[in-house]
Amino acid sequence: MPDAGPGDALAVLDWRRRVFRLYAQVRAASDPAAAHASWVVERTALNAGHPASPRFGAVTDIAPYDATWRFTATLQPADGQRLEVPTATDGVVPFERIGRVWLVNDARDAGSLDVWALRSYGGGMFIPVKDATAGRGSYGGGRYLLDTVKGADLGGEPLGTGTLVLDLNFAYNPSCAYDPAWACPLAPPGNVLAVEVPVGEQLPG
Repeated sequence: MPDAGPGDALAVLDWRRRVFRLYAQVRAASDPAAAHASWVVERTALNAGHPASPRFGAVTDIAPYDATWRFTATLQPADGQRLEVPTATDGVVPFERIGRVWLVNDARDAGSLDVWALRSYGGGMFIPVKDATAGRGSYGGGRYLLDTVKGADLGGEPLGTGTLVLDLNFAYNPSCAYDPAWACPLAPPGNVLAVEVPVGEQLPG
């Protein structure tokens, strides 16, 4: 993220508190569609008017909820491949592939995605996704599905059944889709889906 002075740092603190609280409400909700509706309202408000927003004033275009794009997936082991992402603001950001998940439910078989762990300060789990709408309906570099160091965590039972909730209705554009001052890790080959994913946040307007 860009360098920030004291006022900017306080704005980022408030932003992160609100985002963490928002995702906690999503995980606690019994109705995913209602949780998504609340998420859309809050994200729209944050993006439009919060001083820490990378897309200040930009239109937030999020597709209507479609329950067939919600998956509960079990993390399958992977080979520990390393991914080092050079950025202009944070140096080289290291990730390690810790597993793979399959997006399969009674309605769809959307393919599979690599699951990455951030191997630097803050840690966290990271799942970007790029689908066949990239560059047309969605951002060309792909979107983010999970980014737990930033609070984007949709649920599951990681220490119980080893599952993750992967709801593509909540896929959102990275900050660099709106402002080149931000440096964002984008979807590597193992996070590209052959299918079109028409839900989630759409191409910046």
